[in-house]
Amino acid sequence: MTDQCRKAIFLLYCAMTTALLLGIPVMAQQPSSTGSTTPQQPPASSPVQPSQPTPTSSNSPQPQSPVGQQPSEKQKEGQVQDGTSNDRLFFALPNFLTVESAAQVKPLTTGQKFKVVARSTFDPVEFAYIGALAGISQAQNSEPGFGQGWEGYGKRYGANLADTVDENFLVGAVFPSLLKQDPRYFQLGHGGFWHRTGYALSRVFVTRTDSGKSQFNYSEVFGSAIAAGISTTYHPASDRTFSGVSGVWGTQVGSDTLTFVVKEFWPDIRRKLRKQPATSNQP
Repeated sequence: MTDQCRKAIFLLYCAMTTALLLGIPVMAQQPSSTGSTTPQQPPASSPVQPSQPTPTSSNSPQPQSPVGQQPSEKQKEGQVQDGTSNDRLFFALPNFLTVESAAQVKPLTTGQKFKVVARSTFDPVEFAYIGALAGISQAQNSEPGFGQGWEGYGKRYGANLADTVDENFLVGAVFPSLLKQDPRYFQLGHGGFWHRTGYALSRVFVTRTDSGKSQFNYSEVFGSAIAAGISTTYHPASDRTFSGVSGVWGTQVGSDTLTFVVKEFWPDIRRKLRKQPATSNQP
């Protein structure tokens, strides 16, 4: 159970360390300067257009709004047509439910919600990562009721895997389908460092509906609570108490909160590592 906290702390440590090294706070404020350059584009196009409307529109693909089309042509890291992505945090952990351009994104169907959650949960990297966390848990002898040796390791691995499956499906597929909420994380992508951090932290309690409105994040809060209750059925008897369940619930919510912060800044880190130009996500 503390393994989920370790996972979140590991992600946050990697993100913040890389952010400090690469100067993310400075880079995060750059989009404000790009917003002032967009209004200067229309005046140049209107006086030139009257003489050549017919020949130019059909034969030349270059004049077709080169600046306006840029955000959609630079389809954020592996974004696919169903509104999810093929991106990975730190090029390893699945990040399929992060959307970097919030404009013109269709809601996910129930089938798509379950499909993308299954793709993330049963990704080969997740199996390896859970195995590493189970090894750390055994080395620290957390939850001693599982014992030691291969049997103890197998129990820890199975419990960690079940925790991941329960929470991922309840928070990302079951409750979002029932309540018509969007399980994706919509990156803010503009503003100062602390403004974006505050936005990421707030996503635990505020989410989007399928219709695009803001709503309390019932899926996160209640989905993780039910997942914590289910976990008591296969964890050691010493953890089957109210304080144990509430501790698991708090750890899961805290883990998701820190993961949202990592998701917010990961595209900036990725572009910096690949030396790509920064793009603004302002609507």
